[in-house]
Amino acid sequence: MTRKRYGNLDGIQNKHGFAEVRRWRRERKQKKKDLSYVVPQAANKQIAWLSANRSASSITWIGHATFLIQINGCNILTDPVWAKRMGLEKRLSEPGLRLDQLPPIDVVLISHGHYDHLDIGTLKRLPGSPVYLVPEGLGRLLTRRGFTHVHEFVWWEKMSDKGCTFTFVPAQHWVRRGLWDMNTSHWGGWVVQAENAPSVYFVGDTGYFRGFTEIGKRFAIDTVLMPIGAYEPEWFMQTAHINPEDAVKAFCELHAQTCIPMHYGAFRLADDTAAEALNRFTTAWNEQNLSTDRLRVLQLGETWQPSM
Repeated sequence: MTRKRYGNLDGIQNKHGFAEVRRWRRERKQKKKDLSYVVPQAANKQIAWLSANRSASSITWIGHATFLIQINGCNILTDPVWAKRMGLEKRLSEPGLRLDQLPPIDVVLISHGHYDHLDIGTLKRLPGSPVYLVPEGLGRLLTRRGFTHVHEFVWWEKMSDKGCTFTFVPAQHWVRRGLWDMNTSHWGGWVVQAENAPSVYFVGDTGYFRGFTEIGKRFAIDTVLMPIGAYEPEWFMQTAHINPEDAVKAFCELHAQTCIPMHYGAFRLADDTAAEALNRFTTAWNEQNLSTDRLRVLQLGETWQPSM
């Protein structure tokens, strides 16, 4: 039986042949990168407060694309990955919280099936009995491994649970976990809304695309969790990984209030470093004359409480 293959808006494809991969590898060998910068851990982590919190909205960066989001008593995890390695590469920074420091999780949001966003070993160790919200085509991967309460979504589909509404929105990316499953599940981001609470847009993994404008029109977004890393070399990565300057551009198109950068400093997925990604992002932010009050660069394990 032929499995469905998923795609991007406007038919944008992310196909690279063996010759292009070889070119990237050759270029990488010629680059000398300073890998000494490590994303710092927060000095005063609010572990006890997070466990007791049942009312306040909060966002805690665990690392990479993993956040603990608390809204109206609902504990949400995005793309949970506590893995110590990604392929042959060792994790560059420890997660901001240990798994045993998490409160019971109600909802897990998965953006797509790449290993740095979906780690089965981590999911098996999560506290609580969460509901798993995943892109269409990905549910079978979880149910075959014994996970229950798994719901698949197509773009713009929404569901309400635990007092929150979750909407799956487009992204520009691709996915593969094995030799024969190229793009057999979809990818996207998540918008989380709740009554009398700030809304959160978890972008997931994406290149820059026109979907940001449409998402900004459909939702009144308070906080954006925006990827800024894994973009170099740009001739290879640009369709799948947004660069820092385009991340700022996308934020402006979303008309959101606050931006939290993510997707840097945990794994060496491309040739850029965490320091380079942050420096380029903050430079672009300042060049757009955006207020520094609207930018929250979190340390690992740091908790920020947004307001409406």
